[in-house]
Amino acid sequence: MTHRVAITGMGVVSPIGCGVQRFLESLLAGTSGGGPITIFEPASLATRIAAQVQESFDDFGLADRKVAFAMEALRQAWEAATACGTRPGGDAAGQDASLSLGIGLELFSMPKLVDSRRPGFRPPEAPLERLTFLQTPADLTVHLISARHGLRQPPLTHVSACAAGTDAIGAAFRLVASGRRRWMFAGGADSMINPLGVAGFCKIAATTTANGDPKGASRPFDARRDGFLLGEGAAMLVLERLEDAQARGAHLHAEVCGYGNSFDAHGISEPHPDGRGAFQAMTRALAEAGIAPEAIDSVNAHGTSTPKNDRIETAALKRLLGERAHRVPVCATKSMIGHLISAAGAVEAVAAAACMEAGWVHPTINLEKPDPACDLDYVAGAARRCEQRYVLSNSFGFGGQNASLVLRNAREAP
Repeated sequence: MTHRVAITGMGVVSPIGCGVQRFLESLLAGTSGGGPITIFEPASLATRIAAQVQESFDDFGLADRKVAFAMEALRQAWEAATACGTRPGGDAAGQDASLSLGIGLELFSMPKLVDSRRPGFRPPEAPLERLTFLQTPADLTVHLISARHGLRQPPLTHVSACAAGTDAIGAAFRLVASGRRRWMFAGGADSMINPLGVAGFCKIAATTTANGDPKGASRPFDARRDGFLLGEGAAMLVLERLEDAQARGAHLHAEVCGYGNSFDAHGISEPHPDGRGAFQAMTRALAEAGIAPEAIDSVNAHGTSTPKNDRIETAALKRLLGERAHRVPVCATKSMIGHLISAAGAVEAVAAAACMEAGWVHPTINLEKPDPACDLDYVAGAARRCEQRYVLSNSFGFGGQNASLVLRNAREAP
């Protein structure tokens, strides 16, 4: 790697607040975004609760919420990155830049395709409708972002399930660090709170059915957990060469200094029983960062609140951290925002960076009766003051797709 890589802009749309400051305040307060599903009528489903985004950002008249979420998170990130009065890349901002995006399933394009094949169909006439009619959310988001910011380098899209947002950041980090890009947008967006998405997760018994207690339903590492609470949202980062960021006087939120991924292909909806893929992703991220496990000061866990994941992630962390494992704070952002699927890793990277910058580790809420197999320090109940030099952020996805990031405190910059 030729260049160190700084995070100079962050934006977030989440069930507990939009904008990094509001998101951080809600995290530290232990706020839950859980509630009844109101986007559609879920009465026939086993799961009737989720963590929904309350604000509306649909400036484009789009059917798919995740596209609007991505555009709002990007707007925030760009505003933060340019608050110093200069832009990444200077006058040629988009010439040596591109987008790396993790995004969810293309559910809303299917009905449109069916409509287009019916007798008497007439294509839309309005310019925006023509643009959006048969494009998938991934196509549309990449187009809108690249066109708006004049990005001239090829984009990357990641569909690695729950690891997609982390993979998007990791891939962008490597392009900037290697000198192949001057700066990048990177992040993830998703919303599966729709009839097909929720019904699918119900079918494989992945989601919680604690419908009477939506704010307490996501309980990572608790003995009473029964599945994840589905969430939605987006996060976008601006990544650029550290020397460029310093030269233009940009605010440094954190550095990305290591990324590791793996693929264990054990099962479609369950992790490898020995945590093989999780351990590989974490060790590869640390190796790329050039640090030993002893340097990790906190962990933002994948922490889904599913019976299998939480135990296996705990075991993998014990293997990684060794005798220090019980002294390293581990927090689960999903306890408050639910599982954002393809956006999860990006939103949790913002949570990790913002908390590290502020000098806190946010709590894991609803952890009242720990699973005996989950015996680490999960920062139960309340936020904790903690100065951190390095944070590890984990995303372990369906199908055995795993990714981890190492973030360094911006105060470590020379």
